Amino acid sequence: MKSIVTASAVLALIVATPALADDGGRGERVEQRLDARGDRINDRLDNRGERIDDRLDNRGERIDDRLDRRADRAEAAGRDGLANRLDARGDRIENRLDRRGDRIENRNDRRGDRIDNRLDRRGDRVHRRVDRRR
Repeated sequence: MKSIVTASAVLALIVATPALADDGGRGERVEQRLDARGDRINDRLDNRGERIDDRLDNRGERIDDRLDRRADRAEAAGRDGLANRLDARGDRIENRLDRRGDRIENRNDRRGDRIDNRLDRRGDRVHRRVDRRR
């Protein structure tokens, strides 16, 4: 009789094992934590790219304005050729800085998206792995 009780106790433990293996939502919590971390990194890189782009845009506008003022003074002095060159140079510098800022912003956006996606995939893998254990 003693071996039957022991066998039934072992059977009860085996049946109860999936309930004991329940992680209490651990996989989901890890997935959410990694998702939030990816979102924070993505937002930080987006903001950094926007700040750099704005700074370069402002610098380009200031240079263009300064060269436009010089061009106006040159035009007032009767030096139209110099005025046109100064005006064109200011426009070229402003456009170049604007394109550079856009490239930096886009690069940071792509980088943030890649990191966010990588952390999302990692969270999904952890969640699936924990779900398989149940």
